[in-house]
Amino acid sequence: MIVQKYKEMLSGKSVIRQLSEFAAERGAQIGYENVFDYSLGNPSVPAPQEFTDIMINMLQNDSPMLLHGYSPSLGIYSVRKAVADSLRERFGIPYAAEHIFMASGAAGALAHAFRLVTEPGDEILTFAPYFPEYNPYVNLTGAALKVVPASTADFQINFDAFEHMINEKTMAVLINTPNNPSGIVYSAETLRRLAEVLKDRAEKYGHEIYLISDEPYREIVFEGVDSPCVPAFYDNTIMCYSFSKSLSLPGERIGYVAVNPACREAETMINMCGQISRGIGHNCPPSIIQLAVAQVLSRTADLSVYETNMKLIYEELIHLGFTCVKPDGTFYIFPKALEEDAKVFCQKALQYDLILVPGDTFGCPGYFRMAYCIDTEKVERSLEAMRKFVKTEYQTKRHE
Repeated sequence: MIVQKYKEMLSGKSVIRQLSEFAAERGAQIGYENVFDYSLGNPSVPAPQEFTDIMINMLQNDSPMLLHGYSPSLGIYSVRKAVADSLRERFGIPYAAEHIFMASGAAGALAHAFRLVTEPGDEILTFAPYFPEYNPYVNLTGAALKVVPASTADFQINFDAFEHMINEKTMAVLINTPNNPSGIVYSAETLRRLAEVLKDRAEKYGHEIYLISDEPYREIVFEGVDSPCVPAFYDNTIMCYSFSKSLSLPGERIGYVAVNPACREAETMINMCGQISRGIGHNCPPSIIQLAVAQVLSRTADLSVYETNMKLIYEELIHLGFTCVKPDGTFYIFPKALEEDAKVFCQKALQYDLILVPGDTFGCPGYFRMAYCIDTEKVERSLEAMRKFVKTEYQTKRHE
């Protein structure tokens, strides 16, 4: 007999993926260039040419066994060392290779992090708005994800609600900064207060409470914004990183777990990741990609287009009367819909070939997400569709 819980999940597919599929179908009818698809956060800029050149050079000159053979369970040691050296130089935290586990993107890193510190029945807290895939990521481990309501004024942490919800079953707190979907970066003040609460409650409950920091958007931070280093605020931090966004390599599935050296039993935790891999089959990411990214750790793709797109969209939304917290980074913006039900709002937008994602799926009803990782030329054309949508559905009808 097949497992019922996964069968039941078929009726609850990702809203984001469903909208992306709708956009593709609509594009087949009218030309995808005429569909303003803001559904899926798929990086739109090419990987650095240096990365491509490195790949070509390795394929032409290096041993096929080196490039295509299995990597060690924890990742290729020279790559782990290069990652640790980069983190140490950048953030001043004494990471070593023994604190790094190479993983299949941030999702693979999170899969290991959750299993490092929770058992069935434990709880992990996260903060709305949040990436909806955290639900299956956590809940299918046997732990339970609990969501702290949003502070919609600024999308920093709602500490009143957080301090009410944290309890003796809380083994970890999961944060995502810069944040998908809001684009907000948690401030130093927010991280400092979060660390204080975690230290206080860990002492009260008599066990560690880990801070799992999901950081695939770490490098996409806009001009003038300070993006603090999370482990600098709290010893028991597990950082989960992906090169998908910084290098525009989402299909290569490469990232890492970095356990703060100040965390008790940090090296043991990394060794445990190798054992977790045996249970979930999420092991040995591609050797060639590990070796390639290790040579471009100080590089990124040209990420400037995202800030250009953000400014165009933000200014137009404000002009049209939307309430919106200005993003600090990422390639997402999270405005308040022009009516109470964001699902209805986004359904109406489809008539204008605007593919927007309702905020309900991010734990924040009444808002919607736009993933603006598309060509700037297309963003500019989409603004006319947005104006027509707002005027026809909200401004004209308001005066009828």
